[in-house]
Amino acid sequence: MTRAVRRGRGLPERPGLLQIRDVSLFVEVDGHGYPLVVMHGGPGADHYTMLPFRQYADQFTVILYDHRCNGRSRGAPVSSMTWENLTADADALRHKLGFERWAVLGHSFGGQVALEYALRYPGSLSHLVLLDTGGDSRWSQQHAADVLAKRGYSPEKVELVRRWFNGEIAPDDMFRTFMRIGGAYNHHFGWWVVRELIHGAWRAKMRGDALVFAGRNLLKGWTVTGRLGEITAPTLVIAGRDDFVFPPECQRELADGIPHARLQIIERAGHNPHSEQAAEVMAAVKDFISTAAPT
Repeated sequence: MTRAVRRGRGLPERPGLLQIRDVSLFVEVDGHGYPLVVMHGGPGADHYTMLPFRQYADQFTVILYDHRCNGRSRGAPVSSMTWENLTADADALRHKLGFERWAVLGHSFGGQVALEYALRYPGSLSHLVLLDTGGDSRWSQQHAADVLAKRGYSPEKVELVRRWFNGEIAPDDMFRTFMRIGGAYNHHFGWWVVRELIHGAWRAKMRGDALVFAGRNLLKGWTVTGRLGEITAPTLVIAGRDDFVFPPECQRELADGIPHARLQIIERAGHNPHSEQAAEVMAAVKDFISTAAPT
């Protein structure tokens, strides 16, 4: 494994806002060892969805942050949420914290940011972990609703899912809509919500304007499928067997497109295997970062 340059003076002592480029990103850094930055999903969510990865703090320096216009980050209009800015923010954060390179893990929308980051800043990451994500927006915006229809969900819920991923809801309806469709994301959704709240998710901040903007603009027609072969970092593609957003066939497409990528499907898990089957996901990611030799 490559060595990380020591953390710089910009390292926050506690979770809080850190000035990065033209925004203030909400950043949380914990632990010691090789740096692992975790990019949360959404859009419109925040890093509290990724709290299970705090478990790595005894082995890695874990960096959690909210993307611009998401969570508690602030200082820029939602129209600034472009791939160029999202990836430039991440790399400026890396530089601010004093790391030469770091391992990058992205979940769902965060995985799409991670893919763009790997293509735009190939020298900045040593490892790439793609957790329940895809390289083409058609999987969420077109295919996800069809998957639920085939699984027997009601036409009303199928249509709501289609609208959700295409930004066709009112920003203020984000939480209510998620609670209506949440059972499609995880097994035992009610218990999952209770457990996440106990572990700190009650502090999460949802941003409906980011969800709507991304569905209508950022993700509309987005794809990097034709460029996956350009990714040079060792890559782990990992996802839940029952994920309806990025199902196993999406994961195979992703892994087949990235040179020498590993593929691991987690059984008895949906879109959030890091919560549903945390031990298995944590072991797989730890083993990958610890043993996969960076190029």
